[in-house]
Amino acid sequence: IYCSNRGLVWFGFSGANGNTPADAAPSVQSTLPHFIQEPEDAYIIKSNPIKLRCRAAPALQIFFKCNGEWVHQNEHFSHEYKDLNTGLKVREVMINVSRQQVEDFHGPEDYWCLCVAWSHLGTSKSRKATVRIAYLRKNFDQDPQGKEVPINGMIVLHCRPPEGVPVAEVQWLRNEEVVNSMNDDNIDTRADHNLIINEARLSDSGNYTCLASNIVAKRRSATAAVIVFVNGGWSLWTEWSACNVPCGRGIQKRSRTCTNPAPLNGGAFCEGMSVQKITCNALCPIDGGWDEWSVWTVCSNQCERQRSRECNSPAPRHRGKMCEGNAEASENCTDGLCTQNRKLLHDVKPQSMDSSTDVALYSGLGAGIVAVAILVVAVMLYRKNHSDYGVDVIDSSALAGGFQSFNFKTTRQGNPLLLNSSIQPDLTVGRTYTTPLCFQDGADKELFDPLPDIKVKVQSSFMVSLGVAERAEFHAKAPAETFPRDLSRDYCGTVDRRKKGLLTLNGPTIASREQLRTTGMFGHPGGRLVVPNTGVSLLVPHGAVAENMSWEMYMVINQGEASVQTLEGCEILLGPEVMYGPPGLDLLCPVALTIAHCAEVDAENWNIQLKRKNSDSKWEEVMSVEEESTCCYCLMDTKSCHLLLDRPGSYALVGEPLTQAAVKRLKLAVFGSMDAGSVSYSLRVYCVDDTPHAFQGVVAAERTRGGQLLEEPKTLLFLANTFSLQVSIQDVPQFLWSIKPFTTCQEFSFPQVWCSNQQPLHCAFSLERYSPATAQLSCKISVRQVKGHEQILQVYTAVAETEKESLPFFMQTDCTITSQTGSKAFKIPQSIRQRICATFDTANAKGKDWQLLAQKLHLDRNLGYFAKQHSPSAVILSLWEARHQDSADLDSLASALEEIGKIHSRSSPRDEDEPELQAEDVAPEYTG
Repeated sequence: IYCSNRGLVWFGFSGANGNTPADAAPSVQSTLPHFIQEPEDAYIIKSNPIKLRCRAAPALQIFFKCNGEWVHQNEHFSHEYKDLNTGLKVREVMINVSRQQVEDFHGPEDYWCLCVAWSHLGTSKSRKATVRIAYLRKNFDQDPQGKEVPINGMIVLHCRPPEGVPVAEVQWLRNEEVVNSMNDDNIDTRADHNLIINEARLSDSGNYTCLASNIVAKRRSATAAVIVFVNGGWSLWTEWSACNVPCGRGIQKRSRTCTNPAPLNGGAFCEGMSVQKITCNALCPIDGGWDEWSVWTVCSNQCERQRSRECNSPAPRHRGKMCEGNAEASENCTDGLCTQNRKLLHDVKPQSMDSSTDVALYSGLGAGIVAVAILVVAVMLYRKNHSDYGVDVIDSSALAGGFQSFNFKTTRQGNPLLLNSSIQPDLTVGRTYTTPLCFQDGADKELFDPLPDIKVKVQSSFMVSLGVAERAEFHAKAPAETFPRDLSRDYCGTVDRRKKGLLTLNGPTIASREQLRTTGMFGHPGGRLVVPNTGVSLLVPHGAVAENMSWEMYMVINQGEASVQTLEGCEILLGPEVMYGPPGLDLLCPVALTIAHCAEVDAENWNIQLKRKNSDSKWEEVMSVEEESTCCYCLMDTKSCHLLLDRPGSYALVGEPLTQAAVKRLKLAVFGSMDAGSVSYSLRVYCVDDTPHAFQGVVAAERTRGGQLLEEPKTLLFLANTFSLQVSIQDVPQFLWSIKPFTTCQEFSFPQVWCSNQQPLHCAFSLERYSPATAQLSCKISVRQVKGHEQILQVYTAVAETEKESLPFFMQTDCTITSQTGSKAFKIPQSIRQRICATFDTANAKGKDWQLLAQKLHLDRNLGYFAKQHSPSAVILSLWEARHQDSADLDSLASALEEIGKIHSRSSPRDEDEPELQAEDVAPEYTG
């Protein structure tokens, strides 16, 4: 009998006679108990008790002893059976251990139990089995961290699972699939639970999760995004292209692409130029020319002599034409008196007949010379006596002044052929230029006196007068098949002379014009700065100015000394020269500067460059708009250029024509005014570069003259073909109005028009009415470039003297707001802007990053510039703001986001906890 804390344990065994039991085999008495099953370590899960088992043979009794104490007999569950193979009795005992028993035990070691088995020869003890309470904590000691790794680089992800009993086992998941290192020698899962990828592959990109588990629970770590990126590499240069002109100075190109390899998953773009250009000189065809005739040969016995010439002055070269005509000539050498066998072959004419013929010839020549002389003297006297009439063709570089945006009615009623129409002029306001010229707080104001509400359809046919035909014929003789026909002499030479003499960027009277300058105070919220009615604006993005700081920024359109003279070669100014500052401006991201231009953009015909004035007041090239650069960004739209800049200073957009097909746009307008107390009426036709700033000169001049706008301004495409511009007046009612002979057609030379550099040119036609009762004028003005395009301006206006007191056609509008700050200056609400940047700035395995945003917003060139920015998405949105500053909604942005969302919904399912920016999040929040 054993005593324990749990009670008494009694051991007894005897047979019927008090000896060994009758059924005991003889071998039982000769062996100790042998354990067939010993108790095993166990874990209590939650509140469920565990069972410990022992099995021994031969055994008369088996009892458990836990933590050094015997377990009460009543807590044992025994079972006995005979082993059929050995014939021995096998005893099996089981006890239950509860969670409470384990928690109540306080000892130097874990809760333990063992079995003690008895036989006739003695006792045997089993191994100790420990009983522990199982658990697994929630938080990992170390979560894996996301990484961006170059291809073939090493990836090491660390993971320390949460504490638990028993110790948790770790598995790695990539995109919810188990990473198996047994099937991939490139992957190593260490005993310390870290994941090592020796050489990263593109397929190794994904979301990695560390999964810890034991018998109690499973725990997931935070997801680590691993991006394997590829830095871009240049392909080989292509071969140089053929010279793009068949004759003269041209360009050759070669290109390379960033595809060896192409940048992937946010990898760096290739640095350097993707296109190289060099000048080339194609040999022009030289047509052959005849030498002088040789001396006549001696008269032959056939009464003929010969002479010859060669095609060597010059000889034809480079596919030039051979000389036209005969290389040899012959004639009779005896004046028809050739003899043969001493007999006359021709009768000799009487001498009296020769004398009479000579007298008649000389008399006729003398009379013709006298008639020509008399005609020349008469014309000179006529022109001298009528010099008060004639033509007013001037270089109007002095014209300047304020400009207000306007539009015109496109429908007119009434009969345009009725000269006594009583309908008064009518013209209402709108916007001619697409870029915002000012901030409008209210309804547009009327800028003009009314024009006749009449629409006259005019066919664009050139009614050639005598002067026009003569001048066109003169120019048609010049060859124009190739460009630039000896560029240095015919084109650049005239351009340089124009720059030095006839026209400068800012003439002497420009100083009287008001300075085009605007200022504003900007802080962290950013804003927009506008020079009214010039097509020039500056966008300061949100966050460009550091918090708790502010800058007084200004923007000026240069109105001082001409700086176009510092340009080189055949370059011309395509828009106003703009300066912004202050010089020490320090911003966190680039600003967006918008400048209107007058070029028809075509990379094959134009070489357009952005230039900046250095400290020595000399122009230096910043970038070519067709090449990629990481220092600034240039986006050319149809009528505006949008620049991303981080250095304040003076900037100008200049262009150099590469072929005759290069085109710049001209704005054409016709104005009229009646001289006080006179029967004369003046028509003034203006030709000016098609930018809002350039048109200000026209407005300023006509405001002082009190002129009336007579027809909707039109656009003329002016070619770089070196041919002049002709302006002619047609269809003047001859029975009502008179115009002096030889003044119906006037002409601007090519350098005057091509190098006008934002300064207006104009010509005037002076008409006289036969009767003061004539109150209507109708005619057509044709503006035509020789071998180029033509536009017709229809004039139909009232000219009665009672109309001269009407208001000037321009009236000042309420356009005084030149700067806006904060959210009202931007189309995109700040909350939406932040969400877009957060979504697209960070590359992920789905490829949804800022590059896709730029592609869908059609801003996917020169991506290397965006890649250098701290927040590429923010800079892309700033450029979008500058480009769409005249739009009233966010449709294009919302459409781009919707398309991006559709692409990724098809490519992969979205994580449940991943925030997604939808297109409908953009438009509803916009309030205009």
